[in-house]
Amino acid sequence: MLLHILMLTGGLILLTIGAEYLVRGAISLANRLGMPPLLIGLTVVGFGTSMPELLVSLQAALGGAPAIAVGNVVGSNTANILLILGVAAVISPIAARIPNLKRDLVMMLVAAVVMLGLGWWGVVNFWLGLTSFAVLAAYLSWVTHTDRRRMTEEEAELVVKLAGWKEAVFILGGLGALFIGADLLIDAATAIARSFGISEAVIGLTIVAVGTSLPELATSVVAAFRRHAEVALGNVVGSNIFNILGILGITAMVVPVPVESSMALFDIPFMLAVSVALIALILATGRISRGAGVAMVAVYTGYVAWLF
Repeated sequence: MLLHILMLTGGLILLTIGAEYLVRGAISLANRLGMPPLLIGLTVVGFGTSMPELLVSLQAALGGAPAIAVGNVVGSNTANILLILGVAAVISPIAARIPNLKRDLVMMLVAAVVMLGLGWWGVVNFWLGLTSFAVLAAYLSWVTHTDRRRMTEEEAELVVKLAGWKEAVFILGGLGALFIGADLLIDAATAIARSFGISEAVIGLTIVAVGTSLPELATSVVAAFRRHAEVALGNVVGSNIFNILGILGITAMVVPVPVESSMALFDIPFMLAVSVALIALILATGRISRGAGVAMVAVYTGYVAWLF
């Protein structure tokens, strides 16, 4: 058991470090290729920070643990809203002053509804995965062409240029750490679940989901302490769109992913309800207060306790 806990911890550390270095190397490469900051933020950073979820879901699906693959996506989205935004809001209230936020919130809601439909269908096959990914690609293309080209403080941070050799080391080393970390995490999580008699779905919805969301959590906490808590909101909305349409879509294109009935009946509707509640809160108040943040963390704690 101790070995599995060490493997789990090591996997989480490698996923976090790997994502960080992969994103830095990829941003440098994108700058070298002349990509605009907006496109870098939407594609390179979006996919880079979602790489832990992607590799974990792929490894789980290919390894015969589809419940972990789906639970990772659903659980990450739920944790993103309740845990990550909740913690960020407790540190510093979040003002919803992101340009085109309503558009992105609508897309996040669409992705959540798509996940609900996939859960009711019972399996995400190649064609459903391809369609989901195509929707994501179309959305990113539309956003790229409609958003104003402006260099904000956040976009300025995307202008990173490394030496060629360092760029290659960051990208290859980051990918290597992600692959090894995902493998360790899945093996350890599956073994721990079986030894305690816990379902793989619950492990995917909790430990694996929070573990693969650590890059987003770290980014959001740092942003909140710097009084830029709205960055956390943008990260969460973007990540939730990527997780369903991109991560699950790509995974299903590689191998069909069945969805457990228990997840389709409770966990996915709960994720959708949480998404709707977030949108309603933002539209009604224009912010996420500290009190709301505390309530969100409390709801997440109760949800995890109920699962176990």
